[in-house]
Amino acid sequence: MKVFILILVSISGLMAQLPQANIPASESTRKNTYCNPMDINYQYNWEQTNEKISYRSGADPVVINHNGVYYLFHTIQGGYWRSEDLSDWRYIKPSRWPMEDMCAPAAWSKGDTLFLFQSTFESRPIFYTTTPETGQLEFYNRWLPRWPLDIGPWDPALFYDEDLKEWYMYWGSSNVYPLFGAQLDKDRKLTYKTSYKYMFKLHPEEHGWERFGQDHTSDIKPFMEGAWMTKHKGKYYLQYGAPGTEFNVYANGTYVSDKPLGPWEYAPYNPVAYKPGGYMQGMGHGCTFKDNFGNYWNMGTPWIAVNWNFERRIDMVPAGFTPEGEMFSISRFADFPHKLPTNKWTKPEELFTGWMLLSYKKPVIVSSVKDKMNGENLTDENPRKFWVAGTNKEGENAVIDLLESKMVHALQINYTDYKSDVYDSAEPRVYIQFRIFASEDGKSWTKIHDNTNEKRDRPNAFIELEKEVKTRYIKVENVHVPVPNLAISDIRIFGKGNQGTPETPGKFAATRDTDSRNANIKWQKVPNVTGYNIRWGIAPDKLFQTYQIWHDEPAEKQIRSLNKGVKYYFAIESFNENGVSNLSEIVEVD
Repeated sequence: MKVFILILVSISGLMAQLPQANIPASESTRKNTYCNPMDINYQYNWEQTNEKISYRSGADPVVINHNGVYYLFHTIQGGYWRSEDLSDWRYIKPSRWPMEDMCAPAAWSKGDTLFLFQSTFESRPIFYTTTPETGQLEFYNRWLPRWPLDIGPWDPALFYDEDLKEWYMYWGSSNVYPLFGAQLDKDRKLTYKTSYKYMFKLHPEEHGWERFGQDHTSDIKPFMEGAWMTKHKGKYYLQYGAPGTEFNVYANGTYVSDKPLGPWEYAPYNPVAYKPGGYMQGMGHGCTFKDNFGNYWNMGTPWIAVNWNFERRIDMVPAGFTPEGEMFSISRFADFPHKLPTNKWTKPEELFTGWMLLSYKKPVIVSSVKDKMNGENLTDENPRKFWVAGTNKEGENAVIDLLESKMVHALQINYTDYKSDVYDSAEPRVYIQFRIFASEDGKSWTKIHDNTNEKRDRPNAFIELEKEVKTRYIKVENVHVPVPNLAISDIRIFGKGNQGTPETPGKFAATRDTDSRNANIKWQKVPNVTGYNIRWGIAPDKLFQTYQIWHDEPAEKQIRSLNKGVKYYFAIESFNENGVSNLSEIVEVD
């Protein structure tokens, strides 16, 4: 995100303040599942180039569990969201907001008070509220003093240590400077109690995942950002994002200490949140929070990059700690539907619904096409390619042929901003409406979902059907979009096919490269698969890392995210529309 910082600071005066009317609770439909990217009303941003470009975006999420209710803050949104179940998020426009819209915010809950602070290189106040559901914010202090030029605090994180009864702040956003930390003075309105202290910096020469570029292939100096602190069983886990938001490998890592300001020890199992393959790629710069059942979650920032490189979304994955205190998150099938928590899980993998992707590369017929943006883009699992209809009028539609009748449980419709003209998300026209139909023969249609009774902006709408439907054809019909062009990147259909699960890939091989930050992976393809998951970790029972590969890609991959001096274990599995194969033999890689 850090080239972005320089741009953002220079154009902050041009950025629109982006409120939107609150969504009445009656218009929210409770779901039992969720699917990444998060289904919220991302607010419109814009930049001035040769012509105005407007687009929805979100990044750098912070979720705070405040007295059993969840509050979501993220970059350039003009407000924040509230949810009681991690499913239905209601947008709240606050009574007052910082001097410029909030970028990469910090927030913390202590007792009945929620604290909020923005990224800044200037003197800025900390806000607080005891009624966050109303949007009523007050000044807790007026001005947190400014550090020397370029020190920040940009990308800050607030942390209150319940054991020590002390406050701390961590921050950093640069490919020059490290992360910093300082103690705050609880008796002087959380001004700085100590000077800033060096925490740690990146070491891409040792840590492969900290290298910049697509699949870590660039020599550009990487960026460190997005501090977040979690305390677990007496240990401090200071998390950070790297190597840059505009690539598929954006990830979160952690250092560990016995003290809130270090010294710090690098976690050899890093990264702790990583998703370089699949539909949603990247999950760096987020936070870790605990839900009402005691389960951990990790938030992140996947990459869209249609209108510019810093167009992004928000995702949420289950996380936790091993008995040995190793932090992890589960990115396997992270952009497939998962169950919302209803209790304390035994293993976070149990949240996966088992609903598989039915729509990959399936034939599509669309009602019209504009600017050669064809319907085949709707099923390619690439958010940077999209269909544009000839008009934005009601009745424009896309029909996906699943090739045979299958059980459909859920859909996700991912809209794209193509030559959009919205500069204020509070405009009355800013909502999306559609209808979904099913058919066995492509001629006689049954309506299975209709959201025209509500006015919500849902650019990544996830629809969990009230009852699964057996069907061959799915039609998504436009009713209303708030922009001149009806543009959709992907219509993703989830459910179950009619055949068996696929075979386990054969001849699996994993070898360490001459550069030990890399491993070379090869396997033998098997028939009737949608794709493969390369899985790895630092122990056979800790294969927390996943790289998803589609079946029409080569049967080899170089994994470039390893830490020098760490032994790894690799395996592979295949998946199709019916389920997942058994895991291959686990290969030790020294």
